[in-house]
Amino acid sequence: MSALLIAVLALAGLAVLAVLVVVGKYNQLVVLRNRFKNAYAQIDVQLKRRYDLIPNLVETAKGYLKHERETLESVTNARNLAYTASQAAASDPGDAVAVKNLVAAEGGLAGALGRLLMVAERYPDLKANQNMMQLSEELTSTENKVSFARQAYNDSVMTYNTAREVFPNNLIAGMFNFAAAELFVIDKAEQREAPKVSFT
Repeated sequence: MSALLIAVLALAGLAVLAVLVVVGKYNQLVVLRNRFKNAYAQIDVQLKRRYDLIPNLVETAKGYLKHERETLESVTNARNLAYTASQAAASDPGDAVAVKNLVAAEGGLAGALGRLLMVAERYPDLKANQNMMQLSEELTSTENKVSFARQAYNDSVMTYNTAREVFPNNLIAGMFNFAAAELFVIDKAEQREAPKVSFT
């Protein structure tokens, strides 16, 4: 074999190896991106459940809280904003702006729900209402599920973001537009805790 043929075969082998590395790293990024999108879908399921519970909670409280119309309206408005933001984030969990908007809307909803629950504490008949107690229990359970789903999502996002930032993945991520994913982090300390619901 001539030296030229050996050099050509070595270069061809290196080219095949380079292509295999690129394909492998690309596939790894696709898998990790799909994992965090699936993890977001689990959050979305729980958020929808909560959004469905809130109108029932407001409707139950409405009869007792006749003089608290502003509080009830703020919960309804915050729920609608959060639902809209949730729809935008669900359509593309990789859109950092949509996830940031959802986090902000969820913070507003948590604040409005917290105010409603504080007001409801002043009405013993409402606290004793069987429907209100059941809805409150379901809301508390759902809040816990949202927290667990959010943690799983953030873990998936962290794994994906780390994988796309390390060498040589960062080159492949740049070539194929693998954008960074946004963590679902609630910035304000009072919004980090689920609203405390207790009518017992």
